[in-house]
Amino acid sequence: MHKYKFTVRWGDTDAAGIVFTPNFYKWMDEATHEFTAELIKPSSKLFKEDQLALPILEAFCQFSKPLMFEDEVVLETNVINIQNKTIKFKHDFLKDDEVIATGYMVRAWTSFKDQPKALPIPAVIIEKLSTHLVKEEVLK
Repeated sequence: MHKYKFTVRWGDTDAAGIVFTPNFYKWMDEATHEFTAELIKPSSKLFKEDQLALPILEAFCQFSKPLMFEDEVVLETNVINIQNKTIKFKHDFLKDDEVIATGYMVRAWTSFKDQPKALPIPAVIIEKLSTHLVKEEVLK
């Protein structure tokens, strides 16, 4: 599991001080980039050196409680599914050790050498990702 910690900033909220919904997706994206940087290599190097990236194909987030201005958050990221060309990352948002939102992002292992094209994930990458593979739970 990868842990991404952050504090909710004023600009992340609406006029009532509640986090504006799209920010959850921004944070899931940031957490995934941090996770893959540690596991594989930073996204900038992956793109520059290998002309590869992990664009988002699908995203979902379910909320149980709001986040507010200045809340301290831990975003836990795990791998819940690895297919031939895609990876599904699960994200749990925790405030005071309580899950307040859960989401996922499906990303494709994609070459940008010419036209963007999803490629089979190399075995060495699958092996690294598999060390963080957890059972997929149905989001309710």
